[in-house]
Amino acid sequence: MIDPKLLRTEPDRLRAAQEARGESVELVDRLIEADAARRSAIAAFESLRAEQKSVGKDVARAKGDEKAALIVRTRELAAQVKAASAAADEAGARFDELMLALPNPVFDDVPRGGEDDFTVVSVHGTPRDFEAEGFTPRDHLELGELLGAIDMPRGAKVSGARFYFLTGQGAMLELALTNLAMAKAVEWGFTPILPPALVKPSAMEGTGFLGQAAQDVYHLPADDLYLVGTSEVALAAYHSDEILDAATLPRLYAGYSPCYRREAGSYGKDTKGIFRVHWFDKVEMFVYCHPDEADALHAKLLEFEKEFITALELPFQVLEVASGDLGLSAARKYDCYGWIPSQGKYREITSTSNCTTFQARRLNIRMRTAEGTESVATLNGTLCAMTRMIILLLENHQLPDGSVRIPEALRPYLGGREFLTPVG
Repeated sequence: MIDPKLLRTEPDRLRAAQEARGESVELVDRLIEADAARRSAIAAFESLRAEQKSVGKDVARAKGDEKAALIVRTRELAAQVKAASAAADEAGARFDELMLALPNPVFDDVPRGGEDDFTVVSVHGTPRDFEAEGFTPRDHLELGELLGAIDMPRGAKVSGARFYFLTGQGAMLELALTNLAMAKAVEWGFTPILPPALVKPSAMEGTGFLGQAAQDVYHLPADDLYLVGTSEVALAAYHSDEILDAATLPRLYAGYSPCYRREAGSYGKDTKGIFRVHWFDKVEMFVYCHPDEADALHAKLLEFEKEFITALELPFQVLEVASGDLGLSAARKYDCYGWIPSQGKYREITSTSNCTTFQARRLNIRMRTAEGTESVATLNGTLCAMTRMIILLLENHQLPDGSVRIPEALRPYLGGREFLTPVG
Protein backbone atom coordinates (compact mmCIF):
# COMPACT_ATOMS: atom_id res chain seq x y z
CA MET A 1 0.00 0.00 0.00
CA ILE A 2 1.32 3.42 -0.90
CA ASP A 3 1.42 6.49 1.34
CA PRO A 4 -2.00 8.18 0.76
CA LYS A 5 -0.23 11.55 0.72
CA LEU A 6 1.21 10.64 -2.69
CA LEU A 7 -2.30 10.76 -4.16
CA ARG A 8 -2.60 14.41 -3.23
CA THR A 9 0.99 15.55 -3.77
CA GLU A 10 2.33 13.40 -6.65
CA PRO A 11 -0.58 11.96 -8.65
CA ASP A 12 1.34 12.27 -11.92
CA ARG A 13 4.11 10.09 -10.52
CA LEU A 14 1.55 7.41 -9.72
CA ARG A 15 0.00 7.70 -13.17
CA ALA A 16 3.43 7.32 -14.77
CA ALA A 17 4.16 4.28 -12.60
CA GLN A 18 0.88 2.67 -13.65
CA GLU A 19 1.65 3.35 -17.29
CA ALA A 20 5.12 1.82 -16.87
CA ARG A 21 3.55 -1.34 -15.47
CA GLY A 22 1.00 -1.51 -18.25
CA GLU A 23 -1.75 -1.06 -15.66
CA SER A 24 -4.78 1.22 -15.51
CA VAL A 25 -3.92 4.92 -15.17
CA GLU A 26 -7.60 5.57 -14.42
CA LEU A 27 -7.19 3.70 -11.13
CA VAL A 28 -5.23 6.68 -9.80
CA ASP A 29 -8.06 9.05 -10.74
CA ARG A 30 -10.64 6.78 -9.10
CA LEU A 31 -8.48 6.71 -5.98
CA ILE A 32 -8.23 10.50 -5.87
CA GLU A 33 -12.02 10.72 -6.10
CA ALA A 34 -12.46 8.02 -3.46
CA ASP A 35 -10.00 9.78 -1.15
CA ALA A 36 -11.89 13.07 -1.50
CA ALA A 37 -15.21 11.30 -0.85
CA ARG A 38 -13.75 9.51 2.16
CA ARG A 39 -12.38 12.71 3.72
CA SER A 40 -15.64 14.54 3.03
CA ALA A 41 -17.66 11.75 4.65
CA ILE A 42 -15.39 11.73 7.68
CA ALA A 43 -15.67 15.52 8.01
CA ALA A 44 -19.47 15.33 7.83
CA PHE A 45 -19.56 12.62 10.48
CA GLU A 46 -17.20 14.51 12.79
CA SER A 47 -19.22 17.73 12.40
CA LEU A 48 -22.48 15.98 13.29
CA ARG A 49 -20.81 14.13 16.17
CA ALA A 50 -19.46 17.39 17.57
CA GLU A 51 -22.94 18.94 17.36
CA GLN A 52 -24.41 15.85 19.06
CA LYS A 53 -22.00 16.24 21.99
CA SER A 54 -22.69 19.97 22.25
CA VAL A 55 -26.47 19.48 22.22
CA GLY A 56 -26.13 16.75 24.81
CA LYS A 57 -24.44 19.22 27.17
CA ASP A 58 -27.14 21.82 26.48
CA VAL A 59 -29.90 19.35 27.37
CA ALA A 60 -28.45 18.94 30.84
CA ARG A 61 -28.70 22.68 31.44
CA ALA A 62 -32.01 23.43 29.69
CA LYS A 63 -35.53 23.44 31.12
CA GLY A 64 -39.11 23.35 29.89
CA ASP A 65 -39.87 23.81 26.20
CA GLU A 66 -36.22 24.47 25.39
CA LYS A 67 -35.25 21.12 26.88
CA ALA A 68 -38.00 19.32 25.01
CA ALA A 69 -36.85 20.86 21.71
CA LEU A 70 -33.25 19.88 22.42
CA ILE A 71 -34.29 16.32 23.18
CA VAL A 72 -36.03 16.15 19.79
CA ARG A 73 -32.85 17.49 18.19
CA THR A 74 -30.70 14.85 19.95
CA ARG A 75 -32.89 12.14 18.48
CA GLU A 76 -32.54 13.66 15.02
CA LEU A 77 -28.78 13.94 15.46
CA ALA A 78 -28.50 10.35 16.66
CA ALA A 79 -30.04 9.15 13.41
CA GLN A 80 -27.92 11.54 11.34
CA VAL A 81 -24.71 10.55 13.15
CA LYS A 82 -25.49 6.88 12.60
CA ALA A 83 -26.11 7.46 8.89
CA ALA A 84 -22.99 9.63 8.56
CA SER A 85 -20.90 6.97 10.32
CA ALA A 86 -22.16 4.32 7.92
CA ALA A 87 -21.45 6.61 4.96
CA ALA A 88 -17.91 7.27 6.23
CA ASP A 89 -17.32 3.55 6.70
CA GLU A 90 -18.59 2.80 3.20
CA ALA A 91 -16.42 5.53 1.68
CA GLY A 92 -13.42 4.26 3.65
CA ALA A 93 -14.01 0.69 2.52
CA ARG A 94 -14.20 1.81 -1.12
CA PHE A 95 -10.96 3.75 -0.74
CA ASP A 96 -9.22 0.80 0.93
CA GLU A 97 -10.41 -1.56 -1.81
CA LEU A 98 -8.91 0.66 -4.50
CA MET A 99 -5.71 1.19 -2.52
CA LEU A 100 -5.16 -2.56 -2.25
CA ALA A 101 -5.41 -2.79 -6.04
CA LEU A 102 -2.77 -0.10 -6.65
CA PRO A 103 0.71 -1.60 -7.20
CA ASN A 104 3.89 -0.26 -5.66
CA PRO A 105 5.24 2.58 -7.85
CA VAL A 106 8.27 1.36 -9.80
CA PHE A 107 11.55 3.22 -9.56
CA ASP A 108 12.17 5.70 -12.36
CA ASP A 109 15.26 3.87 -13.68
CA VAL A 110 13.68 0.40 -13.87
CA PRO A 111 13.68 -0.90 -17.50
CA ARG A 112 10.32 -0.30 -19.18
CA GLY A 113 8.42 -3.09 -20.87
CA GLY A 114 7.11 -6.59 -20.25
CA GLU A 115 8.43 -10.07 -19.52
CA ASP A 116 10.93 -10.07 -22.39
CA ASP A 117 12.24 -6.55 -21.86
CA PHE A 118 14.64 -7.28 -19.00
CA THR A 119 18.19 -5.93 -18.91
CA VAL A 120 21.14 -8.32 -18.54
CA VAL A 121 23.22 -6.82 -15.73
CA SER A 122 26.06 -9.34 -15.63
CA VAL A 123 27.13 -12.81 -16.79
CA HIS A 124 28.98 -15.26 -14.54
CA GLY A 125 30.78 -18.43 -15.59
CA THR A 126 30.83 -20.15 -18.97
CA PRO A 127 28.52 -22.99 -20.02
CA ARG A 128 30.31 -26.27 -20.71
CA ASP A 129 30.92 -27.29 -24.30
CA PHE A 130 29.57 -30.83 -24.16
CA GLU A 131 30.15 -31.34 -27.86
CA ALA A 132 33.86 -30.65 -27.35
CA GLU A 133 33.82 -33.15 -24.49
CA GLY A 134 32.40 -35.76 -26.85
CA PHE A 135 28.92 -36.43 -25.51
CA THR A 136 25.38 -35.10 -25.62
CA PRO A 137 24.12 -33.89 -22.23
CA ARG A 138 21.17 -35.71 -20.71
CA ASP A 139 18.29 -33.71 -19.28
CA HIS A 140 17.59 -33.71 -15.55
CA LEU A 141 14.79 -36.28 -15.83
CA GLU A 142 16.96 -38.87 -17.53
CA LEU A 143 19.74 -38.20 -15.03
CA GLY A 144 17.27 -38.35 -12.15
CA GLU A 145 16.06 -41.77 -13.29
CA LEU A 146 19.62 -43.10 -13.72
CA LEU A 147 20.53 -41.86 -10.24
CA GLY A 148 17.30 -43.08 -8.63
CA ALA A 149 16.82 -39.45 -7.58
CA ILE A 150 13.53 -38.33 -9.18
CA ASP A 151 10.32 -40.34 -9.54
CA MET A 152 7.74 -38.52 -11.65
CA PRO A 153 5.37 -41.43 -12.43
CA ARG A 154 4.69 -42.13 -8.76
CA GLY A 155 4.36 -38.42 -8.07
CA ALA A 156 1.61 -38.28 -10.69
CA LYS A 157 0.04 -41.48 -9.36
CA VAL A 158 -0.13 -40.16 -5.78
CA SER A 159 -0.80 -36.45 -6.33
CA GLY A 160 -1.36 -35.73 -10.02
CA ALA A 161 0.47 -33.78 -12.72
CA ARG A 162 3.42 -31.56 -11.72
CA PHE A 163 4.14 -33.56 -8.57
CA TYR A 164 7.16 -35.77 -7.93
CA PHE A 165 9.12 -37.77 -5.40
CA LEU A 166 12.77 -37.03 -4.61
CA THR A 167 14.27 -40.37 -3.66
CA GLY A 168 17.62 -41.66 -2.48
CA GLN A 169 20.37 -39.41 -3.79
CA GLY A 170 17.78 -36.82 -4.88
CA ALA A 171 16.44 -36.49 -1.34
CA MET A 172 19.98 -36.32 0.01
CA LEU A 173 20.83 -33.61 -2.50
CA GLU A 174 17.92 -31.42 -1.40
CA LEU A 175 18.85 -31.84 2.27
CA ALA A 176 22.44 -30.93 1.44
CA LEU A 177 21.31 -27.81 -0.43
CA THR A 178 19.07 -26.84 2.49
CA ASN A 179 21.87 -27.20 5.00
CA LEU A 180 24.35 -25.31 2.83
CA ALA A 181 21.85 -22.49 2.23
CA MET A 182 21.04 -22.16 5.93
CA ALA A 183 24.73 -22.32 6.89
CA LYS A 184 25.52 -19.52 4.44
CA ALA A 185 22.54 -17.47 5.67
CA VAL A 186 23.71 -17.77 9.28
CA GLU A 187 27.21 -16.79 8.18
CA TRP A 188 25.73 -13.64 6.62
CA GLY A 189 23.82 -12.73 9.79
CA PHE A 190 20.36 -14.14 9.11
CA THR A 191 18.22 -15.77 11.79
CA PRO A 192 16.94 -19.18 10.60
CA ILE A 193 13.16 -19.61 10.76
CA LEU A 194 10.87 -22.52 9.95
CA PRO A 195 7.60 -20.66 9.20
CA PRO A 196 4.11 -22.11 8.76
CA ALA A 197 3.06 -22.95 5.21
CA LEU A 198 -0.59 -22.11 5.95
CA VAL A 199 -1.49 -18.47 6.55
CA LYS A 200 -4.54 -16.27 7.07
CA PRO A 201 -6.02 -14.12 4.28
CA SER A 202 -4.58 -11.01 5.94
CA ALA A 203 -1.04 -12.33 5.41
CA MET A 204 -1.66 -13.13 1.75
CA GLU A 205 -3.36 -9.81 1.07
CA GLY A 206 -0.75 -7.89 3.04
CA THR A 207 2.08 -9.23 0.93
CA GLY A 208 0.22 -8.65 -2.32
CA PHE A 209 -0.49 -12.25 -3.30
CA LEU A 210 -4.28 -11.95 -3.54
CA GLY A 211 -4.17 -9.47 -6.40
CA GLN A 212 -2.46 -10.30 -9.67
CA ALA A 213 -1.15 -13.62 -8.30
CA ALA A 214 -4.46 -14.87 -6.87
CA GLN A 215 -4.96 -17.43 -9.65
CA ASP A 216 -1.82 -19.28 -8.58
CA VAL A 217 -2.77 -19.53 -4.89
CA TYR A 218 -4.21 -22.61 -3.16
CA HIS A 219 -7.07 -21.77 -0.78
CA LEU A 220 -8.64 -24.05 1.86
CA PRO A 221 -12.20 -22.67 2.16
CA ALA A 222 -13.20 -24.79 5.16
CA ASP A 223 -10.44 -23.18 7.22
CA ASP A 224 -10.09 -19.89 5.29
CA LEU A 225 -6.35 -20.47 5.09
CA TYR A 226 -3.95 -20.27 2.19
CA LEU A 227 -0.99 -22.44 1.24
CA VAL A 228 1.95 -20.11 0.72
CA GLY A 229 3.68 -19.90 -2.65
CA THR A 230 6.78 -18.62 -0.87
CA SER A 231 7.83 -18.28 2.77
CA GLU A 232 8.07 -14.53 2.05
CA VAL A 233 4.38 -14.40 3.01
CA ALA A 234 4.79 -15.79 6.52
CA LEU A 235 8.07 -13.94 7.09
CA ALA A 236 6.51 -10.63 6.06
CA ALA A 237 3.50 -11.17 8.32
CA TYR A 238 5.74 -12.26 11.22
CA HIS A 239 5.86 -8.69 12.56
CA SER A 240 2.42 -7.56 11.35
CA ASP A 241 0.70 -5.02 13.64
CA GLU A 242 3.96 -4.44 15.50
CA ILE A 243 6.15 -1.42 16.19
CA LEU A 244 9.84 -2.35 16.02
CA ASP A 245 12.63 -0.44 17.72
CA ALA A 246 14.58 1.25 14.93
CA ALA A 247 17.81 0.35 16.76
CA THR A 248 17.08 -3.35 16.15
CA LEU A 249 16.98 -2.89 12.36
CA PRO A 250 17.80 -4.32 9.96
CA ARG A 251 16.27 -7.65 10.90
CA LEU A 252 17.37 -10.50 8.66
CA TYR A 253 15.46 -13.80 8.50
CA ALA A 254 16.04 -16.95 6.44
CA GLY A 255 12.96 -19.14 6.14
CA TYR A 256 12.74 -22.70 4.88
CA SER A 257 9.31 -23.99 3.89
CA PRO A 258 7.36 -25.91 1.28
CA CYS A 259 5.82 -23.69 -1.39
CA TYR A 260 2.63 -24.37 -3.35
CA ARG A 261 1.62 -22.86 -6.68
CA ARG A 262 -1.21 -23.71 -9.07
CA GLU A 263 0.84 -22.47 -12.05
CA ALA A 264 -2.54 -21.57 -13.52
CA GLY A 265 -1.03 -19.07 -15.93
CA SER A 266 1.56 -21.51 -17.30
CA TYR A 267 -0.66 -24.14 -18.90
CA GLY A 268 1.41 -26.23 -21.29
CA LYS A 269 4.73 -24.73 -20.15
CA ASP A 270 7.53 -26.90 -18.74
CA THR A 271 5.24 -29.88 -18.26
CA LYS A 272 8.19 -32.28 -18.29
CA GLY A 273 10.28 -32.70 -15.17
CA ILE A 274 10.55 -30.64 -12.01
CA PHE A 275 11.16 -27.13 -13.34
CA ARG A 276 7.57 -25.88 -12.98
CA VAL A 277 5.75 -27.87 -10.30
CA HIS A 278 2.88 -27.39 -7.85
CA TRP A 279 5.05 -27.98 -4.79
CA PHE A 280 8.71 -27.38 -4.00
CA ASP A 281 10.83 -26.42 -1.01
CA LYS A 282 12.73 -23.16 -0.76
CA VAL A 283 15.08 -21.14 1.45
CA GLU A 284 14.02 -17.49 1.33
CA MET A 285 15.81 -14.43 2.71
CA PHE A 286 13.68 -11.64 4.18
CA VAL A 287 14.68 -8.23 5.52
CA TYR A 288 13.01 -5.51 7.58
CA CYS A 289 14.94 -2.25 7.49
CA HIS A 290 14.87 1.54 7.57
CA PRO A 291 13.62 2.80 4.17
CA ASP A 292 16.88 4.71 3.66
CA GLU A 293 18.81 1.42 3.83
CA ALA A 294 16.61 -0.54 1.44
CA ASP A 295 18.59 0.07 -1.77
CA ALA A 296 21.91 -0.97 -0.20
CA LEU A 297 20.40 -4.06 1.40
CA HIS A 298 18.74 -5.02 -1.88
CA ALA A 299 22.15 -4.97 -3.54
CA LYS A 300 23.48 -7.10 -0.69
CA LEU A 301 20.73 -9.71 -1.11
CA LEU A 302 21.65 -9.98 -4.77
CA GLU A 303 25.30 -10.48 -3.83
CA PHE A 304 24.31 -13.28 -1.44
CA GLU A 305 22.38 -15.01 -4.23
CA LYS A 306 25.32 -14.66 -6.60
CA GLU A 307 27.72 -16.02 -3.99
CA PHE A 308 25.54 -19.06 -3.38
CA ILE A 309 25.13 -19.88 -7.09
CA THR A 310 28.86 -19.36 -7.65
CA ALA A 311 29.64 -21.74 -4.78
CA LEU A 312 27.67 -24.39 -6.66
CA GLU A 313 29.86 -23.76 -9.72
CA LEU A 314 26.96 -22.91 -12.01
CA PRO A 315 26.99 -20.49 -14.97
CA PHE A 316 24.34 -17.78 -14.64
CA GLN A 317 23.17 -14.31 -15.63
CA VAL A 318 21.80 -11.48 -13.50
CA LEU A 319 18.79 -9.68 -15.00
CA GLU A 320 16.96 -6.55 -13.96
CA VAL A 321 13.26 -7.23 -14.44
CA ALA A 322 11.23 -4.78 -16.54
CA SER A 323 8.46 -2.65 -15.04
CA GLY A 324 5.59 -4.67 -16.50
CA ASP A 325 6.83 -7.92 -14.98
CA LEU A 326 7.43 -6.83 -11.37
CA GLY A 327 4.31 -8.08 -9.61
CA LEU A 328 2.21 -5.99 -7.23
CA SER A 329 4.69 -5.37 -4.39
CA ALA A 330 8.12 -4.85 -5.96
CA ALA A 331 9.50 -1.46 -6.95
CA ARG A 332 12.61 -3.14 -8.35
CA LYS A 333 13.55 -6.79 -8.89
CA TYR A 334 16.61 -8.72 -9.98
CA ASP A 335 16.50 -12.32 -11.18
CA CYS A 336 19.33 -14.79 -11.53
CA TYR A 337 18.98 -17.11 -14.49
CA GLY A 338 20.97 -20.36 -14.48
CA TRP A 339 22.16 -22.23 -17.57
CA ILE A 340 20.27 -25.42 -18.43
CA PRO A 341 22.35 -27.45 -20.94
CA SER A 342 19.49 -29.63 -22.21
CA GLN A 343 17.48 -26.51 -23.10
CA GLY A 344 20.43 -24.47 -24.32
CA LYS A 345 19.29 -21.37 -22.44
CA TYR A 346 19.23 -19.56 -19.11
CA ARG A 347 16.16 -19.98 -16.87
CA GLU A 348 15.09 -18.23 -13.67
CA ILE A 349 16.40 -19.76 -10.44
CA THR A 350 16.41 -16.88 -7.91
CA SER A 351 14.79 -13.49 -7.49
CA THR A 352 15.21 -10.55 -5.11
CA SER A 353 12.79 -7.64 -4.70
CA ASN A 354 12.79 -4.26 -3.00
CA CYS A 355 9.21 -3.74 -1.82
CA THR A 356 9.97 -0.37 -0.14
CA THR A 357 7.28 0.35 2.51
CA PHE A 358 4.49 -1.15 0.40
CA GLN A 359 4.03 -4.45 2.26
CA ALA A 360 4.72 -2.90 5.67
CA ARG A 361 1.90 -0.39 5.21
CA ARG A 362 -0.51 -3.17 4.29
CA LEU A 363 0.63 -5.27 7.26
CA ASN A 364 0.90 -2.32 9.68
CA ILE A 365 4.59 -2.78 10.51
CA ARG A 366 6.30 0.33 11.82
CA MET A 367 9.48 1.34 13.55
CA ARG A 368 9.87 3.67 16.52
CA THR A 369 12.39 6.49 16.17
CA ALA A 370 13.16 9.58 18.24
CA GLU A 371 10.76 11.51 15.99
CA GLY A 372 7.88 9.04 16.28
CA THR A 373 6.83 6.03 14.19
CA GLU A 374 7.03 5.31 10.46
CA SER A 375 6.70 2.32 8.17
CA VAL A 376 9.66 0.02 7.67
CA ALA A 377 10.84 -1.26 4.29
CA THR A 378 10.79 -4.96 3.38
CA LEU A 379 12.94 -6.93 0.95
CA ASN A 380 12.99 -10.56 -0.10
CA GLY A 381 15.33 -12.84 -1.99
CA THR A 382 15.38 -16.49 -3.00
CA LEU A 383 18.50 -18.23 -1.78
CA CYS A 384 17.68 -21.73 -3.01
CA ALA A 385 14.55 -23.01 -4.77
CA MET A 386 15.33 -26.72 -4.47
CA THR A 387 13.89 -28.26 -7.63
CA ARG A 388 15.39 -25.72 -10.00
CA MET A 389 18.77 -25.84 -8.27
CA ILE A 390 18.72 -29.64 -8.48
CA ILE A 391 18.07 -29.39 -12.23
CA LEU A 392 21.08 -27.13 -12.69
CA LEU A 393 23.34 -29.27 -10.53
CA LEU A 394 22.46 -32.49 -12.34
CA GLU A 395 22.71 -31.08 -15.84
CA ASN A 396 25.76 -28.85 -15.47
CA HIS A 397 27.88 -31.33 -13.51
CA GLN A 398 26.95 -34.54 -15.34
CA LEU A 399 29.53 -36.95 -16.73
CA PRO A 400 29.27 -39.28 -19.77
CA ASP A 401 28.35 -42.33 -17.65
CA GLY A 402 25.38 -40.57 -16.03
CA SER A 403 27.15 -39.81 -12.76
CA VAL A 404 27.19 -36.24 -11.44
CA ARG A 405 30.12 -34.41 -9.87
CA ILE A 406 29.25 -32.79 -6.56
CA PRO A 407 30.55 -29.21 -6.15
CA GLU A 408 33.06 -28.88 -3.32
CA ALA A 409 30.79 -26.56 -1.32
CA LEU A 410 28.13 -29.31 -1.09
CA ARG A 411 30.43 -32.22 -0.24
CA PRO A 412 30.53 -31.64 3.53
CA TYR A 413 26.73 -31.97 3.56
CA LEU A 414 26.84 -35.25 1.64
CA GLY A 415 29.31 -37.05 3.86
CA GLY A 416 32.27 -35.97 1.76
CA ARG A 417 31.02 -37.69 -1.39
CA GLU A 418 32.44 -36.39 -4.69
CA PHE A 419 29.90 -37.95 -7.07
CA LEU A 420 26.29 -39.02 -7.37
CA THR A 421 26.36 -42.35 -9.16
CA PRO A 422 23.84 -44.35 -11.24
CA VAL A 423 21.94 -47.04 -9.36
CA GLY A 424 21.07 -50.58 -10.42
